[in-house]
Amino acid sequence: MFINWKLREINLKIVYYGPALSGKTTNLEYIHSRLKPELRGELISLKTREDRTIFFDFLQLEVGEIRGLKPKFNLYTVPGQVIYAASRKLVLQGADGVVFVADSQWDRLQDNVESMRNLEENLRQLGYDPFHLPLTIQYNKRDLPDKAPITVLEARLGRNGVPHFESVATRGIGVFDTLKAIINLVVTRVQQEI
Repeated sequence: MFINWKLREINLKIVYYGPALSGKTTNLEYIHSRLKPELRGELISLKTREDRTIFFDFLQLEVGEIRGLKPKFNLYTVPGQVIYAASRKLVLQGADGVVFVADSQWDRLQDNVESMRNLEENLRQLGYDPFHLPLTIQYNKRDLPDKAPITVLEARLGRNGVPHFESVATRGIGVFDTLKAIINLVVTRVQQEI
């Protein structure tokens, strides 16, 4: 959280985290494509030849007001590939909330578990308590035939009280539900801290 008192703005950072190819970038692309231009900034995306995000995507949203301050939500994604572990930690620094995007396919279950462990480890190393930072979980790719049941995903990834959403990010299903939930969690926490 960064407050610019002169401009009466509060900058809040939400990071989309998860294994490679789980749908993090697809979420931001969908959000960007559906928001009015006056409510969003430019979508910045850095990709490799294989069309995978190397560093981050960034989308700035402007909505509402928090205690007289205009919030600007900065949305980022981390690269899911293991070789970019340092970049994931760097992007996570200063996060006010996290959306964990899980790939619902059975054969990606272990990748999801490892990515969640990595998230928790990175948060601890950055001085966060991973169980007190606002978090939502999105179970993406629910349209695929080899998806694991939500009960299995929740047993391996879920936490009591953490909101979770089923999604098909390519069609926008669950994308805005997830975004609204994490924004509400972040705003509630910020209101307690200001």
